Amino acid sequence: MEALGPFQPTSSASTARAPRISKPFRRSVLPSLRLSVSERRLLLAVVDVLLLNAALFVVLSLRGTVAFSPSILSEAPEYFILLTVLWGIWASFFDCYSLPRTADASQSAWATGRAALLTALVYLVIPLYTPHLPASRLSSLMFVSSVTISLSAWRLLYATVFSQPSFQRRVLVVGAGESGAQLASVLASTPAHGNPYAGSGYRMIGFVDDDPAKAGRWVEGMPVLGDRHDLPALIQQHEIDLLVVAITHTPEIHPDLFQLLLDCREQGIDLESMTTLYERMTGRISVEHAGRDLRVVMPATDSPVQHLFWFAKRGLDLVAAVFGLVALGFVIPWIALANAIWSRGPLFYPQVRVGRGGRTFMLYKFRSMIPAAEEGCGAVWACENDNRITPVGRFLRKTRLDELPQVWNVLRGDMSLVGPRPERPEFVEELLKVVPFYQVRHAVRPGITGWAQVRYRYGSSLEDALVKLEYDLYYIKRQSVYLELSVMVKTAAVILGLKGR
Repeated sequence: MEALGPFQPTSSASTARAPRISKPFRRSVLPSLRLSVSERRLLLAVVDVLLLNAALFVVLSLRGTVAFSPSILSEAPEYFILLTVLWGIWASFFDCYSLPRTADASQSAWATGRAALLTALVYLVIPLYTPHLPASRLSSLMFVSSVTISLSAWRLLYATVFSQPSFQRRVLVVGAGESGAQLASVLASTPAHGNPYAGSGYRMIGFVDDDPAKAGRWVEGMPVLGDRHDLPALIQQHEIDLLVVAITHTPEIHPDLFQLLLDCREQGIDLESMTTLYERMTGRISVEHAGRDLRVVMPATDSPVQHLFWFAKRGLDLVAAVFGLVALGFVIPWIALANAIWSRGPLFYPQVRVGRGGRTFMLYKFRSMIPAAEEGCGAVWACENDNRITPVGRFLRKTRLDELPQVWNVLRGDMSLVGPRPERPEFVEELLKVVPFYQVRHAVRPGITGWAQVRYRYGSSLEDALVKLEYDLYYIKRQSVYLELSVMVKTAAVILGLKGR
């Protein structure tokens, strides 16, 4: 059931305003240590940066490079700004702000330790905007050690302390239908079973649903605790911080329930829709449970920096495309030679793809499959260990070098560096019939790499296409400089880790 309780038609006079329900409870609003997703990430980032810069400040002071005084922050701010920027790059490379990873002490300390070590080492070899620590081996060793140890220790502390129930927001979901069940599968605290969102900081308590058939039942491991009439008592009993409305068709919410939700909000209980919370936690948009609500895929259009962002994005595309063409000219002879030895045939593989506005264009790649790979089978998704892939092609795919010729598409304006991957017309025609909101991904230029590519495995089915669409729509809705840089850094991690397919 997606809507709680039948909406009984009444006269226009009676439906103009829902009957007022007396205040069921009073809630004192006190400071809470139960942190949300954004608050957790902010806490991690602030403490990381403070520890990082404190280590530099202490080493400089102990070695006599500067006086032990806060004035160093104003006298040489470039020391600390550069260190913070380098940390941001390496932290993104190792995904140090992934909440699932931060909830695992060993994973978090290992990822953060590597990011801190590389941040410190790169910092030491930049000569112009850093202090002369390399002149002293002891100073350099102290700096690298203090940065690596302090940040790793902080992440161990965070994973140990902030995973405790006292720091988790207690959630009650209104609606135990398909939307509520999907959210429960995300919120359920089952790290032993590999739930990737167990470190999100949300602890689901159960459901409220008016369907008598669901009373006392369990949905995705969570109990249905009562109906709308039990809502005030359940909030008090379980100390609920957040009510999540998992009702697809919100106009069908029962008037009494609607009034109860308003009363709860008045008493300091946070309210949020299922699609909004799902989006924040997963980096995806739940298109299957968005109904016909276009707001879930519409970006904020009234932004003073929107046009500036698009202008800068296109400028970066052009600059990168020029450098990419230089790199392309360098690798072409080597790839041609390798193909001549192990897999004779064309060097490039052109393929029609669907781009911005639904228009088709010719995309270019280095050939990675045997010639005429689709003869007899037509357009099919590539799969893992595809026997059509050549030995050279396997290396090209692992390193993502097969995508390099697409810098020509970027220069032409068909593509961008970052965006949803363009799909083939045969697949688009099929996906438009079965995947909600699919054509929205054509609202922007497709990319050589994208949010879906760095967050999800290689897609080879309709189910994969749906998940990747959810990531693509998240990117389209929330495009920003930070998201662009994050995708590029994570793409570098995929390339260096030979994680392509």
